[in-house]
Amino acid sequence: MKSVIQLLHFGYHQAMSCLFPVAIFGTLALSGMVDWPFIHRYDAILLVLLAVQFLMYRSGLETLDEIKVICVFHLIGLALEIYKVKMGSWSYPEPGFTKVFGVPLYSGFMYASVASFMCQIWRRLRMDMTGWPGLPAAGLLGGAIYLNFFTHHFIPDFRWWLTGLVLIVFWRTWILYRVRGVTYRMPLTLAFAIVGFFIWLAENIATFFDAWKYPDQHQSWQLVGFSKISSWFLLVIISVIIVAQLKHVKAGMHPRGSEK
Repeated sequence: MKSVIQLLHFGYHQAMSCLFPVAIFGTLALSGMVDWPFIHRYDAILLVLLAVQFLMYRSGLETLDEIKVICVFHLIGLALEIYKVKMGSWSYPEPGFTKVFGVPLYSGFMYASVASFMCQIWRRLRMDMTGWPGLPAAGLLGGAIYLNFFTHHFIPDFRWWLTGLVLIVFWRTWILYRVRGVTYRMPLTLAFAIVGFFIWLAENIATFFDAWKYPDQHQSWQLVGFSKISSWFLLVIISVIIVAQLKHVKAGMHPRGSEK
C-alpha cells in the first residue's frame, strides 16, 4: 500500500510539472478545431500561451527564476527553428503576423516547455545530482550537441558519436529525487531517454494537429520517424545541463530552502 501511495504522489508531481506542456499541446489541438475570424491561428496560439505563462506566475505555480529560464530556452529554440525552417527540415504553412523568417513566435514555447518541466520537477521532487561532471565537460558537450543540430546539414551528422560521449561523460551521474521524505535515484542518461521518448510522442500529437509539418506530412499525416527520438534525447541533455548548472550556481548563492 505504501508503494502505491508513493507512486500516486510521484504521479501527481509529474502531472503538475507538465502543466505548461499540456497547455501547449491542448492549445494546438483545440485551435485546429476552431474558426478564427479576426486573428490568425498562430497568433492566437501565441496569445494563449503568453496568458498561460502569466497565470502560472501570478498563481505561484512558476517562480520568477523559472520564468527567466523559460525565456532563455524560448530564444534557443526559436533560433534553431528559424534555421531548420530555412533549411527545409519542416515548415509552418499557415499565415500569421507573429512569424519571424517563416517561424511563428509560439514555436519557441515548445522548447521552453521542456525547461518548464525540468524546473518544476526539480523543485517539486527536491532533486539533486551525484557525480555531476562539472561545467567544462557538461558545457562543452552541450555546446557541441547544439552546434551539431546546425552543422549536420553541411558536414556529417555526429549525433551517435555525441550520444556515446554522453554515456561516457555522465556515466557516474545519478538523479536523486524525493517523494514524501523517501529518496530515490535514477541514472541521468536513463532520464534523458525517458523524457526524449515522451517528447517524441508529443511531437507526433503536435504534427497531427498541424503545429508544424515535416516534408513527408504535407499530403497526409505520417508518424514521425523513430530516429527523431535520438534528436530529442540530445536536446533534453542541453536542457538538463543548463537547468542543472543554474541550480548548482543558485545552491552556492543561497542556503538550501531559501530558493524563491
